[in-house]
Amino acid sequence: MKGILRVLPLTLGLILPPAFSGAPGDQTGSLRLEELLEQMLARNPDLLAARKRWEAMQKRPGQAGALPDPTLRLGYTSVGSPLPGAGLGSAPMASLGIGVAQGIPFPGKRGLRSAIAEREAESESFVYEATRRNLINRMKRAFHELEFVHSALEILGRNRSLLGRLAQAAEFRYVAGTAMQQDLIKSQVEISIIGTRILEVERRKGILAAEINALLDRDVDAPLGRPGSPDEPPPLPSPEYLKQRAVQTSPALRARKAMIDGRQLGSDLARREYYPDFEVMGGYGNQGSMKDAWEFRVQLNLPLFFARKQRLGLEESGARLAEARKTYRAEEQRLQQGIREAWLEAETARRLMELYSKTIVPQATLALESSLASYGTGKVDFLSVLSNFTAVLEHEMNYHQNRARYLQALAGLEELSGESLAG
Repeated sequence: MKGILRVLPLTLGLILPPAFSGAPGDQTGSLRLEELLEQMLARNPDLLAARKRWEAMQKRPGQAGALPDPTLRLGYTSVGSPLPGAGLGSAPMASLGIGVAQGIPFPGKRGLRSAIAEREAESESFVYEATRRNLINRMKRAFHELEFVHSALEILGRNRSLLGRLAQAAEFRYVAGTAMQQDLIKSQVEISIIGTRILEVERRKGILAAEINALLDRDVDAPLGRPGSPDEPPPLPSPEYLKQRAVQTSPALRARKAMIDGRQLGSDLARREYYPDFEVMGGYGNQGSMKDAWEFRVQLNLPLFFARKQRLGLEESGARLAEARKTYRAEEQRLQQGIREAWLEAETARRLMELYSKTIVPQATLALESSLASYGTGKVDFLSVLSNFTAVLEHEMNYHQNRARYLQALAGLEELSGESLAG
């Protein structure tokens, strides 16, 4: 952490932690968020699977709009015996024949089915985009928390070392008869507490490394470096702007809109089910020495039971269309709510960051400096010094934690609005 070094009274032999500057130190690491995102988008199996589902759905419109497969018919008609060819050439009804039949839906049905499949494919493309955004959000959240974890380990390690020096100073005073034994015990307890916190943070670091490796489709135990020096947190846009962007670009809303369009086409198709489909058939029959026979027929189905079939189908499609519209509205409400919650989370974290960096930590550091100087002259007891010391530690940790929360909230807003906010 960038700041100044302040030498305390030599009787203590202590060096205060660098003064808080509101920004992490100039550590150089091997992890870059841009590189991780690029690798994830190229390798993540969930995203690749979503891409393949989209590609598969793009093949459906052509299938849905195609004619039914024609039917080939081979057969014979025998007279006097069931054997093939019996009576051929002597009986007028005996023949060997071949026929082809082709079903033809009522005009407009094929186009509607193809259009419905196109809307379904379009909806799947938005599902792919939603998956991509969600994965980016997850990677950014894990990366920013990993930044906090490394900052926390740095702060805890440094403060454990400084607390050890403070314990040595208390021991010197105890030997000299100017301090109590409880000062030594309390300092050792605090050192042990910091040790337990380091273990917990190390555990969290391992979990985050496994999560990032999984997103990259790597072995979860693969080594992972530490993030490089974080940039200055970006500003927070207004919630109105984010809501406007979300309505325009949200994959969830656009998928619902495509579903509404598809359901509307489904209602149009249900109306056309009242009209019959056709089948055209042609055939040839060989009658031996007699003249060849030719056949041509057109047949169609009669929707006589429309009251129990087509009418109910039309009512069903109407209900599904109404359901799709209500679902769109519900999704819009959830989107607006999500943006509001994420914005409030980001705004609160931003204000806390500013409060910690500009007010709380500087004041707590001054209080620690004052208590350390007074402790060197015997005017302040050890517990007061220790209390001020742990306060500075907690406030520094809170700053970095709120910084991570701010960036994570920006990543969530980015997923919802489609606006590039968090690096």
